[in-house]
Amino acid sequence: MDPVEIARWQFGITTVYHFWMVPLTLGLGPLVAYFQTRWVRSGDTKWLKLTKFWGKLYLINFIMGVATGLVQEFQFGMAWSEYSRFVGDVFGAPLAMEGLLAFFFESTFLGVWIFGWDRLNKKVHLAALYLAVIGSIFSAYFIIVANSWMQHPVGVELVDGRPVMTDIWAVLFNNTALVAYPHVLTGSIAVGAMFLVGISWYQLWRRRKDGIDTVDAKGYVVVGENAAIPGRDKADHGVWIKALRVGAVVGIVAFAGVAVTGDLQGKLMYEQQPMKMAAAEAACHTGTDFSVLSVGALGTNDCDQVETLISVPGMLSFLAHSDFDTELPGVVDLVPQYQEAYGTNLPDDPMYGDRASAEINYVPLMEVTYWGFRIMIGFGGLAAFASAVALWLTRKGTVPSSKWLMRLAILGIFAPFVANSAGWVFTEMGRQPFVVAPNPTGVDGVFMFTAAAVSPGVSWGEMLFSLIALTLVYGALMVVEVKLIVKYVRGGVVSAMPELAHENDDDESDGGGVDHGGRKDDVLAFAY
Repeated sequence: MDPVEIARWQFGITTVYHFWMVPLTLGLGPLVAYFQTRWVRSGDTKWLKLTKFWGKLYLINFIMGVATGLVQEFQFGMAWSEYSRFVGDVFGAPLAMEGLLAFFFESTFLGVWIFGWDRLNKKVHLAALYLAVIGSIFSAYFIIVANSWMQHPVGVELVDGRPVMTDIWAVLFNNTALVAYPHVLTGSIAVGAMFLVGISWYQLWRRRKDGIDTVDAKGYVVVGENAAIPGRDKADHGVWIKALRVGAVVGIVAFAGVAVTGDLQGKLMYEQQPMKMAAAEAACHTGTDFSVLSVGALGTNDCDQVETLISVPGMLSFLAHSDFDTELPGVVDLVPQYQEAYGTNLPDDPMYGDRASAEINYVPLMEVTYWGFRIMIGFGGLAAFASAVALWLTRKGTVPSSKWLMRLAILGIFAPFVANSAGWVFTEMGRQPFVVAPNPTGVDGVFMFTAAAVSPGVSWGEMLFSLIALTLVYGALMVVEVKLIVKYVRGGVVSAMPELAHENDDDESDGGGVDHGGRKDDVLAFAY
């Protein structure tokens, strides 16, 4: 078995799983901060309920994201030691900034926010949440900086075969990072928005199903309540309809941001990694047409077996250069250029293992790049369309009673997750066979083949064992996260505010806490 392929599968599984936590944390945090801001400014308990319910899910996801993210650090040293040596001098700065500044900032103030309920002044408590959210936003930026250097190395010189950083500002403000970051951020906000839409739809549907809310002859909601079910009062309806409509509006705006930033990123990628974009379009031959549908034999990159069935004339040129006439080089024409610049065969060096002297295939797996690119765009658009439909269908104050629509709304939560994951897979696999892609206008020799990046002292058996072990652990963590989220979603607002079950005989305190017979609720109850 090939240790390189096993290591790539391991990295892909752990990274994609961790990446599911990242956009939800990035996207949900600002929305929770918005809800709490509205509560602090208005004193309306509806916003407090929104803050605590979505804040609870935000915390669950954040904690699972930290747990799964730690493995990434170990994985670099365990399976990718040669890669770590190559990029170490460059990655040290942004990763240190991420860990010592951004993540420390984020986790510290998140702790202040958790423990600060009922103990801090409202505005100070809100400021702690904002600082935690800002920390996560900066944390994401430093990670994108590191990844962007792998896509487009800058700010270095080659010393004894290794890149040594000479310009930290060039690394931090790499143009690849500057266009990739807003794309990732808007994609994450779309994830948070659809999370709100799907879950709020489910809660409103439950109120319809239980007969709490009905509609009048014109279809407008008649809000009811059921005193026998804790939290199912009239205010509960306001919580979910507000969350749903805020999520839908934010989802549409986020998709617009994704489209604009994606266009900028695509144009830059045509300059920096033309082979990746040619593969993403199954553009075997030089031209200007955009492929709407191409087919080919699975598992082969042979352009003779790729046939374009539907295409839009000039659109590929427009996407890359904003005109309809500029021809873009296809795979067949790019391969000789790559061979001339970077060689036809891997070096005869022990670091390449069994692949030493093997012929280099510069064409990434076209099925993955082609469909990854389209799934990213398609599912992102689907999320925006679902948001628009949700806004229209809830214009009279509630959701339809259809169970199938409720299920579609729940499934809609996964649309931006799929779009984000497909985009990440496309970005990472599209630069193969390089783990550090060459910069066409950068320092000569600053690139690294994936075949040279794995740890030479780790056997395929050890690599396979760690792959299976990590997959099982991550699978268990996924079960835990899904069960926790499902539990608290089904519980509704009361699951995050158990004091609501006693609100008839207790007075709500200034900060939302409740004194039951002289015993103050445990502040950690919010984080349990």
